Amino acid sequence: MDNTKIFSMSFASVYPLYVQKAVRKNRSKDEVDAIICWLTGYDEQTLQKQIELNVNFRTFFEQAPAIHPDAVKITGVVCGIRVENIADPLMQQIRYLDKLIDELAKGKSMEKIMRK
Repeated sequence: MDNTKIFSMSFASVYPLYVQKAVRKNRSKDEVDAIICWLTGYDEQTLQKQIELNVNFRTFFEQAPAIHPDAVKITGVVCGIRVENIADPLMQQIRYLDKLIDELAKGKSMEKIMRK
């Protein structure tokens, strides 16, 4: 499967969609940001800088300070594929983020989303 399209897609173009999905389900932008920061190690300021720089997904995850060690606890299906079985590390990180946003939109508590 050719993943280059999603890897080169602007993170800033998808970020508002994550926020919209959460807000539609009575969740907040702050919760979306907290999830992204938890997963990637960015803080609020560096996350906003990445959005302003309009980096692609590859750069966004390559420059992430540190993927959270508990990310391996993220399991489930996104786009018909089990995230824990994705071989490509970058695609797996992108799908981890998708899965976390899905969990937020489905009403899961932040504590459970962040695997505490």
